[in-house]
Amino acid sequence: MVKIQSEVTVELVKHSASDTDVLWAARVSTAGEQSLEELHKDPERSKGLINFLMRDRHGSPFEHNSMTFFISAPIFVFREFHRHRVWSYNEESGRYRELQPVFYVPGRDRKLVQRGRPGKYEFVDGTDEQHALVAETMEASYRESYAAYQRMLEAGVAREVARAVLPVGLYSSMYATCNARALMHFLSLRTRDERATVPTFPQREIEMVAEKMEALWAELMPLTHAAFNANGRVSP
Repeated sequence: MVKIQSEVTVELVKHSASDTDVLWAARVSTAGEQSLEELHKDPERSKGLINFLMRDRHGSPFEHNSMTFFISAPIFVFREFHRHRVWSYNEESGRYRELQPVFYVPGRDRKLVQRGRPGKYEFVDGTDEQHALVAETMEASYRESYAAYQRMLEAGVAREVARAVLPVGLYSSMYATCNARALMHFLSLRTRDERATVPTFPQREIEMVAEKMEALWAELMPLTHAAFNANGRVSP
């Protein structure tokens, strides 16, 4: 049975990430190896150092950490994700497993209408009629394409061939691993925030993923997250 949904899933699977990782990496260049106790002696100094690194774009200390996320989202979101290449990805494979009939239809709060020309456009709310048309058309298309997929599988056609009829609105899942510097670059492009020095115009669906990832990261590295926001949300 075809399942329709409008949400995305983001879970922090594992991590080795804290503000201490940034401090340790930065201070080794001037003080050599230090104990963790030394790093925590002066919290304000630590906060100031992270802010200095962010402000003056000394980026490498933000790379000595790791976060792995489980993400479930429409395939078209992953195609945007893969433009970010300082990451590691493992996505479920339609060659080796039968793909499940879970498809994306935008929620009622999703702005539907693009107004203006490329480079100077905005998205505005759709009418009730437009939302109804989108939902009905997408669902009908999804049901037809998944039925075609099932017919080919039942006839013995290989999964890697049959999957070609499925649309990018199909949900997929992956593990995505990154460090804080790579994540900040991702967030600078895939979220819209009034604190950002450089305006961005992300597609809403990948922004939904980015917002969930940012909330999880902020809990792990609050000083780094605060410095990111204080310095225009620009990756160092």
